[in-house]
Amino acid sequence: MQLNKILKGIEVLDINGSIDSEISDITLDSRKCSAGSLFIAAVGTKADGHDYIESAVKAGASAIIYQEGEYSGGDATYIKVPDSKKAAGLAASNFYGNPSSKFNLVGVTGTNGKTTTATLLYNLFTSLGYYCGLISTIANYIGEEKFETEYTTPDAIALNKLMALMAERGCEYCFMEVSSHALDQERVYGLQFRGAIFSNLTHDHLDYHNTFLEYLYCKKRLFDNLPKNAFALINIDDKNGEVMVQNCKANVKRYSCRTIADFNCKIVEESIEGMMLAIGNNRFWTQFIGAHNAYNLLAVYATAILLGADRDEVLIKMSLLKAVAGRLEYIRGGNEITAVVDYAHTPDALENVLKTLRSTARDRQLICVFGCGGNRDKSKRPEMGIIATKYADKVIVTSDNPRFEDPDAIINDIRNGLNKAEKAKSLFITDRREAIRTAIMMAPKGAVILVAGKGHENYQIVGGEKHHFDDKEIISETFEQL
Repeated sequence: MQLNKILKGIEVLDINGSIDSEISDITLDSRKCSAGSLFIAAVGTKADGHDYIESAVKAGASAIIYQEGEYSGGDATYIKVPDSKKAAGLAASNFYGNPSSKFNLVGVTGTNGKTTTATLLYNLFTSLGYYCGLISTIANYIGEEKFETEYTTPDAIALNKLMALMAERGCEYCFMEVSSHALDQERVYGLQFRGAIFSNLTHDHLDYHNTFLEYLYCKKRLFDNLPKNAFALINIDDKNGEVMVQNCKANVKRYSCRTIADFNCKIVEESIEGMMLAIGNNRFWTQFIGAHNAYNLLAVYATAILLGADRDEVLIKMSLLKAVAGRLEYIRGGNEITAVVDYAHTPDALENVLKTLRSTARDRQLICVFGCGGNRDKSKRPEMGIIATKYADKVIVTSDNPRFEDPDAIINDIRNGLNKAEKAKSLFITDRREAIRTAIMMAPKGAVILVAGKGHENYQIVGGEKHHFDDKEIISETFEQL
């Protein structure tokens, strides 16, 4: 594609060279440059792409987009822009033929519930007979084909490349998680959303965003950029819901489990096996449990209706939806013991899951195994310890993904936030495998064991290296040995 076509819609401050050259590929990584490449120098959290412009030119790059300093030399064309990250989004969209405009793209943002909501929408619309795409924390899908993912939301170039493949294969819908990191780094800039969903906003990622207000306004960007013909669906039971749609041009719709809204839901009855939900005048049984899942399912229902799906058919298909990997996923063992694996890694998510299990498990003993990730917001560590000891009968504090931190130091941060009574009901076992095994071995008949924090992940990051580790595998192996 010609460079001048790739630059369509991008604000350009200066051009040094010809923009009639042919571009074979675009990249944010100078190591991937070759003859005909367009290299976009963006400032990242760990590296500055401007430091690699010379390397990109030496590798044969035909054009460079940058935002800082002045560059010239070689046979490359240099294009200066106000914001390289935004330019990357528009350039990628142009290069791949604006794929997001060729299907119904719906983004889901919020602290908790993104993966469940996006995945259930993908599963629902697939069951309704549509060919769909999914971009999520767990994996990306085009139809039934799975593509492994490293980030919740890929970078702008990888994202548009994936969406181009979706468009080529005839996807009618794509449901994607939109993380605050992605919004801050403009990874979704230039995409054409049919709609966006806000689930909730709680304590998370403050190691990256510094303040809660910064985190909030990052999420808000998704709604600020929606066009008039899109919809914005917000949870108004979260105090930040209305903030999200201030100055939003899209058609705003609200959902609630507590007050009057465009879409309402109520839990009629609930057990460890599932719950009966009432949405409007309709009732249906679902395998999901917990108030947080009532919100997730209501968001799924509301989105389906806003996208024009048949109300009755949606309710029928929703009653057949199954749990998302690593989200309140059950594993049954001997002695009537039930292990539950969940990705809950924030104070709010952990409390939601424990409250749900406490109410549905009733008089059964509840054991909680959890840890906190290294090189992440330290302030939530003692808070999560207090929450775990509040709802569980027994707590085992262990490692999560310690990354470059000392696992014992992380555990001590949790321990130091507990009072004498809370410590008395807690064990501290650094080795996660042993922590899970201990929980199962000590569990009395009928106990419920929550293993929280890693959910779908099949690895543990220790010292910056990934090692295979799967909570579900450890649980199943231990159950077999009983």
